Amino acid sequence: MSAIDLRSDTVTRPSPGMRQAMAAAPVGDDQYGEDPSVNRLQERVADLLGKEAALFVPSGTMANQIGLKVLTRPGDEVVLGNRRGQVHLHARLFDGVRAMYS
Repeated sequence: MSAIDLRSDTVTRPSPGMRQAMAAAPVGDDQYGEDPSVNRLQERVADLLGKEAALFVPSGTMANQIGLKVLTRPGDEVVLGNRRGQVHLHARLFDGVRAMYS
């Protein structure tokens, strides 16, 4: 089995089997809670993590933006970094955050 690189939303390419599974998956409108695949995924993750519910978002960037929006208010200062001086959130993300508060 080959490794799956999760550094970015665009690094890992779906295998032929993954593409086939996506094409055959039952679909519905997830905005109305009618997508059985998304519903099952959210329920499974919530169960795995022992949480009441989970929310699927299609990208890490979207997840980061939601987290910042939930945890901050306009005018809050966000300090990024870890003990090694590395920053996980990139400057591009903040263009979206700026738009949310505009």
